[in-house]
Amino acid sequence: MLRLVIAEDAVLLRAGLVELLTRGGHQVVAAVGDATALTAAVDAHRPDVVVTDVRMPPGFRDEGLHAALDLRERHTGLPVLVLSQYVATPYATRLLGAAGAQRAGLGYLLKDRVGEVGDFLDALRRVAAGETVIDPQVVRVLLHQQAPDRPLARLTPREREVLGLMAEGLNNQAIGARLSITEASVVKHCGNIFMKLDLDPAEGNRRVLAVLAHLRGE
Repeated sequence: MLRLVIAEDAVLLRAGLVELLTRGGHQVVAAVGDATALTAAVDAHRPDVVVTDVRMPPGFRDEGLHAALDLRERHTGLPVLVLSQYVATPYATRLLGAAGAQRAGLGYLLKDRVGEVGDFLDALRRVAAGETVIDPQVVRVLLHQQAPDRPLARLTPREREVLGLMAEGLNNQAIGARLSITEASVVKHCGNIFMKLDLDPAEGNRRVLAVLAHLRGE
């Protein structure tokens, strides 16, 4: 059972998340509708995971992400799952980069692309366990936002595809299956990526976090 704080300004969606998570065997210790209440709830309850929207009162811009960044600085290692309708920047890239520094669980899912309840609950468990779970569309947006003079410009189109799947958390076998290429080819592409981007070819979640930190510009 996970102890959760939920921040979502849409009343019906907030109530639905509470019901869904409760039925999933978790405890929602607080469900709030704005960023200020989110900060207060986390300080008071010290939850296992925070689930937050991006746009919330009073400005309906990036208040949820801004609060998440602040909370992760104050509560080192706090897992956060962002559930949003769009990819918000620059706070999104800052949050993803901070995950690499903290080695803490982080998720960024787009509401309209969560197709199964089980997938959402699985993502929540993975984030709580310290993993990184990023929607593929978020990865694509971040990759396309890179300036032409950045090291990513050194990559071939195929290497950029492999990097995007790597950032989603896929291992070499899964990347090969997705791109219909051999695992040996994936290993070669990964080697080229790490060489061109000066990244340590660490496996598993550390590899994902290194890629996300690089996308942030660190």
